[in-house]
Amino acid sequence: MKVLVIGGGAREHALCRSLSQDPAVTELHCAPGNAGIAQVATVHPVDQLDGAQVTALARRLAADLVVVGPEAPLVAGVADPLRAAGIPVFGPSGAAALLEGSKAFAKDVMAGAAVPTARSYLCTTPEEAAEALDAFGAPYVVKDDGLAAGKGVVVTADRTAALAHAAACDRVVIEEYLDGPEVSLFAITDGTTVLPLQPAQDFKRALDGDAGPNTGGMGAYSPLPWAPAGLVAEVLQSVLQPTVDELRRRGTPFSGLLYAGLALTSRGTRVIEFNARFGDPETQVVLARLRTPLAGVLLAAANGTLADLEPLRWSEDAAVTVVVAAEGYPAAPRSGDPIEGLEKAEAADGTVWVLHAGTRADEEGRVLSAGGRVLSVTAVGADLVQARERAYAGVAEIRLDGSQHRTDIALRAAGEAREAGE
Repeated sequence: MKVLVIGGGAREHALCRSLSQDPAVTELHCAPGNAGIAQVATVHPVDQLDGAQVTALARRLAADLVVVGPEAPLVAGVADPLRAAGIPVFGPSGAAALLEGSKAFAKDVMAGAAVPTARSYLCTTPEEAAEALDAFGAPYVVKDDGLAAGKGVVVTADRTAALAHAAACDRVVIEEYLDGPEVSLFAITDGTTVLPLQPAQDFKRALDGDAGPNTGGMGAYSPLPWAPAGLVAEVLQSVLQPTVDELRRRGTPFSGLLYAGLALTSRGTRVIEFNARFGDPETQVVLARLRTPLAGVLLAAANGTLADLEPLRWSEDAAVTVVVAAEGYPAAPRSGDPIEGLEKAEAADGTVWVLHAGTRADEEGRVLSAGGRVLSVTAVGADLVQARERAYAGVAEIRLDGSQHRTDIALRAAGEAREAGE
């Protein structure tokens, strides 16, 4: 199988790493890729938002499967010309990807599917925003209706800050605050059958203790030893399957990766948001635990044959990923700095590896920073304690001027797991 992955972040590096280990994959390509992806796939320069360019590349490569990684190409409809050309593609149509591209559309779908979520208002004027904020009270939750690279949501007790964020957006969804821990649950679907993956938890805030500004995610771990038994089955029944069924009923079937961001509230499980693609950095830990070869699963989703697959196989190991970000991230990240220690960071026994997010190679072959989130150091271990230790040992080997990372990824869960085992 010849596979083409679209994108150039750590999520795409994780996908390419898993696909490169699949015996069924005879050729692996990525566009545009990055310095790390180039070590496991042939990279191609392409405008990932241009469906015609992507389709032409897929045709030239005679790709048997195209996997679209990021949300921006999906919302731009890049999957549509690929499907029209008869090329199997993993990723929803532009119409179905609106589930992520518009918070208001997602709320409408959830209402139609009777999916439990926060009460909300769609606001287009400062007056409407102020009224909605007062209706719910603090803490205030204000979401940009459109794509914002994971940074379009403000949760604050400061009404002035909430109003300022609303004023900076064309349309916002203001909703009630959902208490309780958050869970990311991915599901692969062909538009009818829904195949949930293992849950993960990510860390959105830039600083330890969930302080600082919102980011695209500073780390993640899986499994979740504290999650209630039966959570995945419950979410499949109450959230994932009804959403897929509703989109099919509307004439916009969703085929690809449906990502449910959940809050386990005191009143039950609620959907915070939907995404239309693998999450970053959760993909890094979920795929680290997947034992079923990936390419066949993604191809079955693209071809509408998920129901024929055997159940997915999972490792009992735990996985932790820690994001190394550039100085100034998320407001004004610095780029162009050399990165050292990448080989030292990786374990010879394969328990620690470095996934590139914002990197590029210069003329001399050096790896330079080229984005806000630069690397995801990922490790597996017998439990979260061991996986954490290995991931942070890897982080300690990396040298990038001014870089930052959180030191508390999976810390609480690892401590709870350790206490439960004693």
